Amino acid sequence: MSVQPEAMVVLGKVSGAFGVKGWVKIHSYTENMADIFTYQPLYFKISQEWQIVKLVDYQQQAKGLVAKFEHVLDRDIAIKLTGTEIAVLRSQLPSLEDDEYYWSDLEGLTVRTITGTVLGKVDHLFETGANDVLVVKHATGEHWLPWVMGAVIKHVDLAASLIEVDWNPDF
Repeated sequence: MSVQPEAMVVLGKVSGAFGVKGWVKIHSYTENMADIFTYQPLYFKISQEWQIVKLVDYQQQAKGLVAKFEHVLDRDIAIKLTGTEIAVLRSQLPSLEDDEYYWSDLEGLTVRTITGTVLGKVDHLFETGANDVLVVKHATGEHWLPWVMGAVIKHVDLAASLIEVDWNPDF
């Protein structure tokens, strides 16, 4: 099935094989890691195309998630899936409130200070416990900005692919 890439939202990836019967380890980007499995169907990105996969079973373990998918019958197949992105159609996700964003929508946006200095583009975000962190890459390095709406993050304009921040470019 051919699906347009912009219609997809990546929720996780296969991070390795688990056992010998085709189970795989899952790294989930959802707030509660097991929530990745509440969205059905799931899609794997294989050979640059999104393909529907059928979840057979999953388990939450101390070190994370493991899952069994249809047609993944042994460890050899599971190993080949390592690094494979797992996504859903954007239409499967719940609507967001104002000032809420899916991380995948922020990646690639230009980050500019309120004084007009371009800091770079959003590479990714990660959680620290206190707040999320926006990693902004530029030609000579990167900035780590706390995702604090109002104090640091002043304005997000998805249509203009821009995030305006109150941040010292030298920091």
